[in-house]
Amino acid sequence: MKINVYVDGSGGSNAGYGYFIKETGESFYEKKPEITNNQAEYMAIISALIKFESSTDEIKIYSDSKNTVNQLNHEFAINNEQLRNLAQEAWRIMGKIPNLSIVWIPRNENIAGKMLGS
Repeated sequence: MKINVYVDGSGGSNAGYGYFIKETGESFYEKKPEITNNQAEYMAIISALIKFESSTDEIKIYSDSKNTVNQLNHEFAINNEQLRNLAQEAWRIMGKIPNLSIVWIPRNENIAGKMLGS
């Protein structure tokens, strides 16, 4: 089965992150005050990875954070220690999901932002 997961996160005083699963309509959102946009984007992806950690389905995670997607796909360096720690956590889980891809999409195509109200 192919599963499409849209993730989004936002930083600042009203920060939070989450995901929306297109096929089931299931969503998850957690408020996390005072984190950065980049941290929120990583946490959104990690929360989706945890959800599908033991899945053999084809999982496609869509994010509108070009930076995060490129860092997790080893195309950009990570110069921030907090983000590097989040990336290492993501990579550890990514290694458990055989049919996984993380793809960048333009912000206006990210249905997670609309569904999560961010």
